[in-house]
Amino acid sequence: MSAPDSAPDTAPPLHAPLQHRRGWRHDGAQVAAIDDILAEEVPVALVYNGISHAVMMATPADLEDFALGFSLAEGIIERPGELRAVERADHGPGIELALTIPPARFARLKERRRALTGRTGCGLCGIESLDSAIRPLAPLPAGPGLSARAIAAAMAGLAAGQVLNRESHAVHAAAWAGLDGTIHLLREDVGRHNALDKLTGALARAGLDPLAGFLAVTSRCSYEIVHKAAQAGITAVAAVSAPTAYAVRLAEAANIALIAFARGERHTAFTGAARIAP
Repeated sequence: MSAPDSAPDTAPPLHAPLQHRRGWRHDGAQVAAIDDILAEEVPVALVYNGISHAVMMATPADLEDFALGFSLAEGIIERPGELRAVERADHGPGIELALTIPPARFARLKERRRALTGRTGCGLCGIESLDSAIRPLAPLPAGPGLSARAIAAAMAGLAAGQVLNRESHAVHAAAWAGLDGTIHLLREDVGRHNALDKLTGALARAGLDPLAGFLAVTSRCSYEIVHKAAQAGITAVAAVSAPTAYAVRLAEAANIALIAFARGERHTAFTGAARIAP
């Protein structure tokens, strides 16, 4: 059996987070048609008071959380209530989020407005200078203690709670866990930074205390993950994979406990080790 040049797809809803696609699986001399489920990514334009500011490639789910988390992380607003409205408009090529912010915040945004085009997994695309790339952070207050058991429980819950990834095997997740390791909020996206923006937006919208838990992520721990966590007031980050050296330096400066390679009962604390009990 030979595969045709193209294969028909089913007709999913416009901009659904998961899409069904026909594929052809080759196993030695055997060829078989399969229907697979893929994670969607679409351009999402964030438009503030009628002016386009950023276009990010993102999974089209939890976009109100994404808009709030992005706005807070970028310093466009300082409090959740300053994002006064989010209106979504679906177009053929992507999605536009029309965001309304106070005039004073918009005036400040226009002063530092830059061309910024986001790509999956990229947090600094479009930044015009090194000075604007690395935004300074004030050290956070001392965070609560953690237990190794809570970290292991959170990472297990993180994997179990990934609904989109269970179907597509292609998206990252960021989750908010209580000090006992119970997952309270979880958001997914093809981009690890987008997943974290969605989570911090949901965290702010829910009014949860950042000191009452910690962040768990499925990705490596880069500079941007630590920076966004610090912006949200989160004092501990646990990651499945490795950190970068810059992320460790930033976590140390911001007083964040950075735990990496958190798999099963094992983890490595690169900063904040004294806060973690066996």
